[in-house]
Amino acid sequence: FDPQNKLISPLLLDGPVVYAAYLKMEHSDENIKFWMACETYKKIASRWSRISRAKKLYKIYIQPQSPREINIDSSTRETIIRNIQEPTQTCFEEAQKIVYTHMERDSYPRFLKSEMYQKLLKTVQPNKS
Repeated sequence: FDPQNKLISPLLLDGPVVYAAYLKMEHSDENIKFWMACETYKKIASRWSRISRAKKLYKIYIQPQSPREINIDSSTRETIIRNIQEPTQTCFEEAQKIVYTHMERDSYPRFLKSEMYQKLLKTVQPNKS
């Protein structure tokens, strides 16, 4: 489960940044922001830091009517709610997979057809003259 490879190739450094900018322009950047926040969250070793960060992620992305609420099913949301008091490093993994699937099937194909992506390709491909 690593969208970094998909988002980067063949664009190396600029790909994920441009994709995030595209999502922001599309008003759907909560997906990539949540995905990246989960990647950071999984690396938190301290129990107290993990609890604090989990509650923050919940308030921003999971809680109904939250500022950047992500589109996940109710059973995934309920599982997170049950586990939020003692969250593990994998507490958000299912939601992260769902969000990744949304990006993979929906916004990423649109991004590949976008003018923004085409311009980026021109900057990384050598001129064919």
